[in-house]
Amino acid sequence: MESRKHKLLVLIVVLLTAGAVTLTVVLVHSRWVTRHRITIGAIEDVVLLPWGVTILARVDTGATTTALDAREIKELPAKKEIEFRLPEQCGGQLVRRRLRGWRQVTSSDGTSERRPVVNMEFQLGDRQFNAQVTLADRSRMKFPMLLGRNTLGNHYVVDVARTNLLSPKATEPANP
Repeated sequence: MESRKHKLLVLIVVLLTAGAVTLTVVLVHSRWVTRHRITIGAIEDVVLLPWGVTILARVDTGATTTALDAREIKELPAKKEIEFRLPEQCGGQLVRRRLRGWRQVTSSDGTSERRPVVNMEFQLGDRQFNAQVTLADRSRMKFPMLLGRNTLGNHYVVDVARTNLLSPKATEPANP
């Protein structure tokens, strides 16, 4: 009987210790993430890699997905690729990217549209990253790019009262 109580007591101590260690790790990580977030403005310059093209982007925490202005969008089913042209103000390059899928996107005015999804490399300030982007003709929009939550993740804090807090520094892509 004593042995059973002793084992139960040891188990409780182990579980409490494990819980305390886990909580400590979570709190330390949370503080680290908070301290290492970069503050960005409501409008920022984003560099499209590998082309080094700087594009003006509206930061929109209400948007789930990042959207890029793309023209002449063509699906190449045999190669599972999408071909599109960047708008003239963004260099006008013809771009090919692997098609990651299609997403139904509902805009702020309530209209729904099926858009292709591709991976793109970006640079925002000193950070380079890959993100999934939907392609759409944004010629009637003020900004050729909309940065959504999928790109911002847990790395940025948005100060909506300010703009252009980061300077674009075009560099070589992290993984050519």
